[in-house]
Amino acid sequence: MSYESIDVRQNVLAREMFHYTRDSKKAAGRALGTLVEIINFYLLKAWGHERRTAIERRIPEYANPDLTHNVEFTLHPTHNIATIELESSVLPFTPRKIQRKIGKDSLHLNNLKNTQLLSRTRLLRNSCTIYESENELVIAYLGNEIGDRWEISVESFHIHPFALFECNRVGVEEGMRKGPQTIEKAKQGAYVARTVSSLQKIRKADGSVYGVLPLPDNRLEVRPYDEFIQAIVNSDEHDLLSQFILTVGVVSNHGNWFTSDDHNKELRVLAQSYDWLLFLTDAGLVRFIEDLLLNPHEDYRSAREAFLNSYSGTRGRNRFTKVTMRLAADKAIQRYFDDHLTEIEDWFNIVSPVDASIEALKRELDSRAHKDWETILK
Repeated sequence: MSYESIDVRQNVLAREMFHYTRDSKKAAGRALGTLVEIINFYLLKAWGHERRTAIERRIPEYANPDLTHNVEFTLHPTHNIATIELESSVLPFTPRKIQRKIGKDSLHLNNLKNTQLLSRTRLLRNSCTIYESENELVIAYLGNEIGDRWEISVESFHIHPFALFECNRVGVEEGMRKGPQTIEKAKQGAYVARTVSSLQKIRKADGSVYGVLPLPDNRLEVRPYDEFIQAIVNSDEHDLLSQFILTVGVVSNHGNWFTSDDHNKELRVLAQSYDWLLFLTDAGLVRFIEDLLLNPHEDYRSAREAFLNSYSGTRGRNRFTKVTMRLAADKAIQRYFDDHLTEIEDWFNIVSPVDASIEALKRELDSRAHKDWETILK
């Protein structure tokens, strides 16, 4: 190996950063799961999808709205309500202050969320939901700092996403070959991937996979699955696009999932359920930990400081998650991704579709993001 395994790095984190906990290795393992989510989120930001990304949304099963599932990241059709500036002197940036700046005629929303986009202590809330109803979702994003003012973008989301990302990681318990919950977590992820989208998978007797899409007139359209996906991605038809969700799974840790070339049962379950399955390699996760948490360059040191501050044994101090991030750490991580994006994309192996590339996934996401959704969804 040209790198130390993630299990070695987990032991380092346990020894150096989680020594105060009752089970330091388990605490380090939970932190690794958080790091996988953070990498996923900042990759979406680096790809230009931040302002169409919602975090920790409950989305319903297709045609079965009584059952909903919590999803880490969903990408939605959006339109900009307003881009405003607020002075640092009025921190925290709350939904009410944002509404007041825009003007009630432009943002006539009642029952605003009790959230803070940016707190007085410079704690950033990523994808900050300021209003939500059954049919509407409004999210604010922090933009550039201009002198003593901050740019804020306010986006209206179509409630139904066009893509989702889910992260799966299970650590190995001491003395065991693999964690006991691995298959259960794989099944949970597979169930969500198979039930939220209008395009459903069926398998023929010869093992080939077909897609079935219910149409508004109650007919069922059936095509080979890969062919159907491409037809939908390239389409502008309401019937094909309105309820379709491109599902992307991200898995990590060779100790449980093996590798993208050596599938165990759990990985096969996920690969056959998600439209795309990405494998975050040990080498990639080790590199992230080394470069940002253990031995960071001066440009990225704020990330280490936020991580240490979060995991100090004091409750309520988490400053290093996909949802809330110390502002200085956010800037450091964005800088790291800007400096190393090509290398970071190489951290991911594509498990499925077979012979696909990260560039092809980016093209699919871009294609869906930039459709004329206002016309399509009328």
